[in-house]
Amino acid sequence: MNTPKEVIAIVNKLAQGKGNYKVRKTLILAFLAGAYISFGGLLAIIIGGGSPGIAAENPGLTKFFFGAAFPLGLILVVVVGAELFTGNNAYFIPNVLAKKQGFGTVFKNWGLVYVGNFVGAVFVAYVITHLTHIVSSAPYVNAVHSIAIGKTSHTFLVTFLKGIGANWLVCLAVWQGMAAKDTLGKIFAIWWPVMAFVTMGFEHSIANMYFIPLAIFEGAEITWNTFIVKNLIPATIGNIVGGALFVGMLYGYLFNKENN
Repeated sequence: MNTPKEVIAIVNKLAQGKGNYKVRKTLILAFLAGAYISFGGLLAIIIGGGSPGIAAENPGLTKFFFGAAFPLGLILVVVVGAELFTGNNAYFIPNVLAKKQGFGTVFKNWGLVYVGNFVGAVFVAYVITHLTHIVSSAPYVNAVHSIAIGKTSHTFLVTFLKGIGANWLVCLAVWQGMAAKDTLGKIFAIWWPVMAFVTMGFEHSIANMYFIPLAIFEGAEITWNTFIVKNLIPATIGNIVGGALFVGMLYGYLFNKENN
């Protein structure tokens, strides 16, 4: 297993590589990451949302089923390779602290990846899910509507705070994945924190790029403006804080070579 200091060295090297990607490569990898996260979301809907009887008797169990299926997306991102906005919120910060990369590189990557993630997520929501009618009948369509309505019903502050919790755990999952040296270890390390944040009901901006547009496509009474204002903006800001501050900055400060 890699130590925390060794993980930071891996993170720094990966961030340097990500910062040097051509725009086209970044966008393609970001599209793939948005799609992978969406596949995890679809699997979670099928397993967790397809169990209304269990939900009525034991809602905690269906939340766990939902959370247990969702990590497929981040596992694919890490093991196969793709550009995920929320993971990248933490990747660049140790190098920024060490003055090896500037904020211009960070914001360029975040902007490109965010757009690519959005396109990938909406593509899977519309083309792969909506047009194939996978979730168009009960109980799945009811679950899709319920998820989206719940996510757009909170105050800005609540969604922001849930966004912090989500990406704090997502970035810890990525960190743990880099601590493991084999594929099985990476999968196991990633699964636990991601399962936890989903089961606990936190807000992941990229996942919500799939869940809420899918509900709109499936006839939920939610507008695109409501999606963006009530969920996407506060969740995104919270994700940045959770990943950049609580993982990238703190671990970069503690374990960068210059601080040891």
